[in-house]
Amino acid sequence: MEHYEQILCRYCASGDLQKNGKNGRGEQRYKCKTCKRAFIRNYAYKAYAPGVKEKIDKQVLNSSGMRYIARNLGINKNTVISHFKKKRQAE
Repeated sequence: MEHYEQILCRYCASGDLQKNGKNGRGEQRYKCKTCKRAFIRNYAYKAYAPGVKEKIDKQVLNSSGMRYIARNLGINKNTVISHFKKKRQAE
């Protein structure tokens, strides 16, 4: 008996995907034909997971410090600082 799992794009939820090689750890990469973005199914580093940047923003609104946010989310403090720098430049 064979089982199939449909993979959807994490950005636009489209099912129109193509394989796009493998990353350094040997995990399969996919590219969405609709939005032209590439992704892997399970990221090893938590900072790349969907929703982490929103969690950082939410904790800043609660007056949490950079180190506390990094410790709470299990990511590097430099990643949190980099997120703020990029956000500030975009404004």
